[in-house]
Amino acid sequence: MLEVEGGDPEGCMKILRHEAGHAIENAYHLRRRRLRRELFGSTREPYPEYYAPRPYSKSFVIHLDSWYAQSHPDEDFAETFAVWLTPDSKWRERYRDWPALRKLEYMDQLMGEPRRPAAARPPSGRNPIRLSALRKTLRSHYREKRDHYGLSGPQFYDRDLRRIFSDAPEHARQPSAAGFLSRSRREMRRLASRWTNEYQYTIDTLLGAMIERCRELGLRLRHSPEQTSSISRCCSPCRR
Repeated sequence: MLEVEGGDPEGCMKILRHEAGHAIENAYHLRRRRLRRELFGSTREPYPEYYAPRPYSKSFVIHLDSWYAQSHPDEDFAETFAVWLTPDSKWRERYRDWPALRKLEYMDQLMGEPRRPAAARPPSGRNPIRLSALRKTLRSHYREKRDHYGLSGPQFYDRDLRRIFSDAPEHARQPSAAGFLSRSRREMRRLASRWTNEYQYTIDTLLGAMIERCRELGLRLRHSPEQTSSISRCCSPCRR
């Protein structure tokens, strides 16, 4: 996937806190509670194959990347739990006047008082997960993920590529566009991922298609590599 979830201490703790939210909700069947359903939605809602987040929505906390709380009610619960659990997160101050604050206050009431059922009694132990039933390997997981986040078919951007590069005779002695993109691939992938919040794997797949298309069209640089780098930041099809 060209990137690692939880690859540093801060990212790892974010994921662990998020998954702890799922574990506690499952162990204590919290999704059955009426107020939980009213605040977060129904857990029976199917997970979408894709979702279109609203980056400026104040109805959801912001914890993991891609505004993950907006993807499903269960993820909204786990993300809210993670924010509540994070030491010194100052969530009351950060989310003041946000509708999401009501979710955090509910979490604080649910988990923060010893007399509450979720804090006072052990989990029921019903519906335990049997390790023998977990047959999916890490290899198959990432194979499916690469299929999901890769490109389903070739996507050529001839017009955009010709704006940056050229097949005119006067540029025949210039370096090839395919070679330039290949040398810049890692940096372009990283920058485009930061701009678009897309997976680096998706962007790398697109860059690979662009490189191959540049070879087919015989495109070459019309400017120096330094000037081309500057122009490509403004016109890159990856930004679309």
